[in-house]
Amino acid sequence: MTDSSENTGPKQDTRFQPGQSGNPRGRPRGSRNQTTLAVEALLDGEAETLTRKAIELATGGDIQALRICLDRLCPPRREATVPFELPKIETAADAVKAMAAIVTAVADGDLTPGEAQAISALVQSFSKTIETADLEARIAKLERATCPV
Repeated sequence: MTDSSENTGPKQDTRFQPGQSGNPRGRPRGSRNQTTLAVEALLDGEAETLTRKAIELATGGDIQALRICLDRLCPPRREATVPFELPKIETAADAVKAMAAIVTAVADGDLTPGEAQAISALVQSFSKTIETADLEARIAKLERATCPV
């Protein structure tokens, strides 16, 4: 038979507790991936030779080498700021003016449709935030009026 003192209480969970990291200090700031360090050590001193070879291949018609060289000279565009004057939005009604300005900018060619879509999403999100804050204030006012404390 089994000893009654064994396995009588709840099992102690040895996994990490919620909100507690197994490594509270985390990865040291500035530490580098070991694979990256190994590759850099292998290529150390060869960068100029490899670059020259890639340029030779690109000028010789190698499309992949040409793509690599162009990507280094002019990397793919990431997100960039858009010079666009958006009307000030303080009320949900102001969002209508802002959306009209966005549509006009697209029609005039000042914004691309993708840029307009991103800005429109921001305007909609901000408008919903304003509406939520207004509703909260109105509900609080009604509650104070109907239930004076």
